Amino acid sequence: MEIRIEKLNQEEVNKRGITSWPIWEKEVSRFDWHYDTTEECLLLEGKVNVETKDGKIVSFAKGDFVTFPKGLSCVWDIKEPVRKHYNFK
Repeated sequence: MEIRIEKLNQEEVNKRGITSWPIWEKEVSRFDWHYDTTEECLLLEGKVNVETKDGKIVSFAKGDFVTFPKGLSCVWDIKEPVRKHYNFK
């Protein structure tokens, strides 16, 4: 299960309707998380390290479009407060 990180241009953001998605915010923290469905998100602010069960660390930050696969279990380690648009598929 792989976490995918992309850079989207404004045209792609508009085409996908990302700015109409809900916003989630979280302070600096560390917590376990499991994805029951695939999640896509666009980071508006913040820096995060996500550690998967196999010990792989994936880092992403403001401007990154991230896709988390269904079934992924991981630990979120928020380094700078996060604000993101998100969508469950």
